[in-house]
Amino acid sequence: MKQYALIGKPLTHSFSKRYFTNKFEVEQIADCFYELYQLESISEFPDLLKAQTNLQGLNVTIPYKEAVIPFLDELSEEAKDIGAVNTISMENGMLKGHNTDVLGFRDSLFTWLNETPTGALILGTGGASKGIAYVLRQAEIPYLRVSRTLAKGDITYGDLDRSLLSEYSLIINTTPLGTYPNVETAPDIPYNLLSKRNSLYDLVYNPEKTVFLNNGNARGCQVKNGLEMLVAQAEYAWGIWNKKT
Repeated sequence: MKQYALIGKPLTHSFSKRYFTNKFEVEQIADCFYELYQLESISEFPDLLKAQTNLQGLNVTIPYKEAVIPFLDELSEEAKDIGAVNTISMENGMLKGHNTDVLGFRDSLFTWLNETPTGALILGTGGASKGIAYVLRQAEIPYLRVSRTLAKGDITYGDLDRSLLSEYSLIINTTPLGTYPNVETAPDIPYNLLSKRNSLYDLVYNPEKTVFLNNGNARGCQVKNGLEMLVAQAEYAWGIWNKKT
């Protein structure tokens, strides 16, 4: 049996096992299964590889999209440029890191937006944010990274005002805030200053409507969660593992 898996911490919110298990059943792929491996530290990664000798490919989620890179033999051009990995292919004992988040986000974003935004605010500065920034750069959409401190971002949450929210109309949450089971949390932005000009995209997909998106809805914003991105990036990962992309 060929094994595929997800590594990260925590994994209680993960949709991946359910998605791939259903995919294998529907498409009658009988020789594959998918598991979740919650690693308390990325230092446990080599031991996982030794123990699970039938692994064919891995997905990587928070907080290891950057931390896993030193354990890999090679990076795709996109992963190298981004500095974050969410998919690992395995061939002849070599581990290659890829980033299918960028493909999933790109597909999802540009089929959703009615028009190209004048600018975007990226909430968070972790591994997921790097893929989002890459897509925006490729599309020539100006962006600012928003963090709690200037040491990590371009601006802080305290800098957000009506002018910035108008100029940077697309707001993308790349933090885990609002993810099940902590569904009451949300990025600390001035929601009262949002308008129907704004579009809110949340990489969180569980729950379907986060506090972040509900607050945007209340102000007339166009909103979207990360489920479509998740499905697209998973299919791109499957294509890489099976050399279809």
